[in-house]
Amino acid sequence: MASHFVLVHGACHGSWCWYKVATLLKSAGHKVTALDLGGAGINPKQRHQMTTLSDQLEPLMEFLAALQPEEKVILVGHSMGGIAISVAAEKFTKSIAAVVYVTAFMPNPANFNLHQLYQQPDKNGKRFAEAGAFQDSKFMFENGPDSSSVLFGPNFMKCALYQLSPPEDLTLAMSLLRPFPIFRDDLSQKEAELTDRNYGSTRRVYIVCKEDLIITEETQKASIANYPPQDVKEISGADHMAMFSKPQELASVLQAVAQEM
Repeated sequence: MASHFVLVHGACHGSWCWYKVATLLKSAGHKVTALDLGGAGINPKQRHQMTTLSDQLEPLMEFLAALQPEEKVILVGHSMGGIAISVAAEKFTKSIAAVVYVTAFMPNPANFNLHQLYQQPDKNGKRFAEAGAFQDSKFMFENGPDSSSVLFGPNFMKCALYQLSPPEDLTLAMSLLRPFPIFRDDLSQKEAELTDRNYGSTRRVYIVCKEDLIITEETQKASIANYPPQDVKEISGADHMAMFSKPQELASVLQAVAQEM
């Protein structure tokens, strides 16, 4: 039976990063929608036009609001896209058949804090900086500490995100990256509030990418232990960008998720 997959990218990326997986899913008869969040891909918004998290998530929320009452979708979030699909599951619970986390942040409503989440890259950044990889990423402050963004650098991309991915996909990414907004304001924190009643009632599936160097396998499994999903699947040989390093395997796992519902 055909399913409708909605693919949500991670930081600095856009809908373009799903081109391989989207093609495979469509070829298998599924409907696929890959979205650009605010300020990503070809979305026209610039960083200074987004003041809170809801501005960034607006394209996803508008898409879900326009679905027919009887239609259900499978939300797939990669990396920071896990926050987007979690907030979407909170607000549009009845429209979502499952939320799938691809080496992504999967919050626990009991202890999720958006401010603390944005501090985690700083901890990882120190580790990668010591390895000579992370320091070429650029952190920008537009209007003070509550209005910042990050743009991944080429060394960080090559060594920490795309180390197992085809070099042509890294070249593609370097031409399409856009700064990722970091929201540390109180309103964004409120917009990201989650509950067991809504978000927690959706079917959650976590896909572990075992060779991820930025959200390590250990970190992924700690997230799973912190808020256990209904199912966990693994992809061996996948770096952080599983849609490039293991597209066939990722598409197969997503189809299995659809079949098992």
